[in-house]
Amino acid sequence: MATPFFEKLKNSLVKTKKNFSGKIDQLINYSGVYDEDFFEELEEILILSDIGYESTTAIIDRTREKISRENITDKDQVKNAIKEVIKEMLHSDDEEDFHKPAVILVVGVNGVGKTTTIGKMAQYFKSQGDQVMIAAADTFRAAAVEQVEIWAERSGAQIIKNATGADPSSVVFDAIQSAKSRKADILICDTAGRLHNKENLMKELSKMNRIITKEKENFHFYRYLVLDATSGSNALSQVEIFQEATGLEGIILTKLDGSAKGGIIIPIKTQKGLSVKYVGTGEGIDDIQPFEADDFVDILFE
Repeated sequence: MATPFFEKLKNSLVKTKKNFSGKIDQLINYSGVYDEDFFEELEEILILSDIGYESTTAIIDRTREKISRENITDKDQVKNAIKEVIKEMLHSDDEEDFHKPAVILVVGVNGVGKTTTIGKMAQYFKSQGDQVMIAAADTFRAAAVEQVEIWAERSGAQIIKNATGADPSSVVFDAIQSAKSRKADILICDTAGRLHNKENLMKELSKMNRIITKEKENFHFYRYLVLDATSGSNALSQVEIFQEATGLEGIILTKLDGSAKGGIIIPIKTQKGLSVKYVGTGEGIDDIQPFEADDFVDILFE
């Protein structure tokens, strides 16, 4: 029986699914022989689905080898072979589980829905029975503190803030001390997406990273990058920039419901070694959920 989370993910992947599996179905149904012409057309479909050349090549090579090794000729089995290859590529044996209490440093460029995502995450953790705090450490953008304060109020999370223009690292420091003294389960730290140049932004994020690492004590530390699903392959360059500044444990993918480019989940994992941890599936405060790779692939190939 499908869970509410599964149904939400399914609804949010409608555009991606049409762009992806619809074309694969058409290719398989009209191909009687699974030769080089077939794989060339499959390659084109995958690349146009924002899976990228490197990940596409890996999928093609593994699928070709699987079809040959298992002597697959049936159309449904061919489709299943592609599906199983992608599932295998999205799994990782060394993936770390999420542990509490936790500090989550949320990073990302402006416009990806970072502040909204933080509000949704606060609501999600509150619904799990956790005591949640938010550090309003984007002190550079006008109204950023006020925005995250509204989300904190909506979700019932406590907020640690300072005046606009204050040192964001000092906000993070104060928030960690408060989280420890109040025995919070989750501390979510908002950050700026843009300063007057990239170098200053990365230095500030690196400073926050060092402070959290030094002060966290028994808190587990996770750094999540928020990416806009509609940005497609451009998301990979953002991964590189923030990976260099802070290191990353995972990705939060927003606006999945409005995008046909959900295929970007695959190269994020296969090329950058990062798993999508949460996905935004709508505009409501409850529209965020943990990401399940098997569900994602099953829906794409349904």
